[in-house]
Amino acid sequence: MSATGESGAPGAGGEDRAVSPAEITAQVIARFDSCADPRLREIMQALVAHLHGFVTEVGLTEAEWAAAIGELTATGHITDDKRQEFILWSDSLGVSMLVDALAHPAPDGATESTVLGPFYVAGSPLRPYGADIAEQEAGVPAWVHGRVLDTGGEPIAGAELDVWQNGDNRLYAVQDEEAPDDHLRGRFETDAEGRFAFRAVRPVPYPIPDDGPVGRMLAATGRHPWRPAHVHIVVRAPGHRSVTTHIFDAESEYLGDDAVFAVKPSLMRTFEERAADDPERPEGVEEPWVSLELDLVLAPGEDEAAVKDLGRTH
Repeated sequence: MSATGESGAPGAGGEDRAVSPAEITAQVIARFDSCADPRLREIMQALVAHLHGFVTEVGLTEAEWAAAIGELTATGHITDDKRQEFILWSDSLGVSMLVDALAHPAPDGATESTVLGPFYVAGSPLRPYGADIAEQEAGVPAWVHGRVLDTGGEPIAGAELDVWQNGDNRLYAVQDEEAPDDHLRGRFETDAEGRFAFRAVRPVPYPIPDDGPVGRMLAATGRHPWRPAHVHIVVRAPGHRSVTTHIFDAESEYLGDDAVFAVKPSLMRTFEERAADDPERPEGVEEPWVSLELDLVLAPGEDEAAVKDLGRTH
């Protein structure tokens, strides 16, 4: 191979010699020197350096690179308005949790954040205090109640909780063709004392979608696709930093090996089992149920972590 520049001129000294892998990397990095956006320049040059470093370190073969391109192509093909396979890659490789940890370190006393997950749907219905988010049978009734507080322990009135979860069939509504669109999701506002309450169901463990490229990766590497039982909540309030979080059932399987690395000890809670004839049972509940008391704490500041109305991001 002749070492030539873009003009076709021979390399230094005019001699023919092989271009080294390191020179290829240096040339690509240098090509971004003229990028006018300093942050974009930093990102692209670091991306090239690390990507080329990975290829060099493992001695990636042409066949392996072609296979990788094939999986990326398949990821695009399987992604649609109800499934986001690229988010599954990000989650299953721990990138989502790493980005979240860098972007949202929790101040002392504030509820910790975790990944949004691939099944969020913006625009859930606003429901009244104590309403049921299950629009059809979905599992053991769960009465979830508590307060939204600031880091000083004061209640936050008018905070919004955006809630969604799966049912006992292990599916979210967006995965379940037989479920109403608003099944197992809803938004709630806190009262003047920062209180909220809603009826949900006790969540169950479920596998992330594993019938596509991410599933093939998990199977090939000896990993399972399972997530521990949890309820998703986004909490927003003016003058406070919103938080995207999960509440994990402390008795669930897979807490120690969540497929997307999202479990944090501070987010584990006990769902208290209650009898059908318990006098505190929610209205309409005639079978055994569970209760969960939960305080959520927001730090003061800008609304950096809010989930905007982005349409379906799952």
